Amino acid sequence: MIHIHEVAKLTKITVRTLRYYDQIGLLTATSKTEGGHRLYSEEDMKKLQQIQFLKGMGYRLQDIKEMLCDAKWNWPISLKSQLVYIMEEQERLGSIESSLRELINSIAIEGGDDHLAIQKLIQLSNQNKTKLRTFRENMFNDKQLELWTRLPKMKGKDPDSLEWIALLGQIKRHMKDDPASLRVQNIIRRMLEKQMEEFEGEDEFINKLWELRKSPSQSEKLGLYPIEQEVLEFMERAYEIYMSSEHNGSTQQGGVL
Repeated sequence: MIHIHEVAKLTKITVRTLRYYDQIGLLTATSKTEGGHRLYSEEDMKKLQQIQFLKGMGYRLQDIKEMLCDAKWNWPISLKSQLVYIMEEQERLGSIESSLRELINSIAIEGGDDHLAIQKLIQLSNQNKTKLRTFRENMFNDKQLELWTRLPKMKGKDPDSLEWIALLGQIKRHMKDDPASLRVQNIIRRMLEKQMEEFEGEDEFINKLWELRKSPSQSEKLGLYPIEQEVLEFMERAYEIYMSSEHNGSTQQGGVL
């Protein structure tokens, strides 16, 4: 017989949990010491392993109790049902993860203004997805729609999306600076570098997208993250200053996030 404290040490299951299993009739200790401490047999230990195994697959304790007590339990049906549940739960958690990531990225853009970030994301979430898709299809040809999929995403966790979000956040933090300042010009330079990395030779698409981005109504119809007009105008002034220098001869416009 194995003392409850030894079982806890061997299995990494707390004494409190073992007592709870006993209390609900899931795993009753075979015996007890004179002092009232629970003692577990080898069969009890095997059952405990089964409990932990099934718990690891997401089953509730009540379900596990029924499964282990019913000799005629239909395991194939139960396992398939549990698999469907887990897959649905994964999809639900994936959606939550995506929303959390989007909010974190939005707060980064808004310089820590969580209320503004939430307000903008609510605005995005209320848009009709079918209308957004139809508008994009009417505005861009097939090749440009493929290019659209390469744009940085607010829900993205890839390095490119995260860097675009950081760059836009930096622009917003330096709105009071001179657009010709070295700090702002460095941000614009990096934006154009990233743009060239992904969209080199796609001037028509980038210029069209930038013109649409500058229109609040068109930008909303495209489902783009809301950016204030003063921010876009600041970016364009900084871009024009950059382009007037000898650093770059590209005909592409500024940031596309």
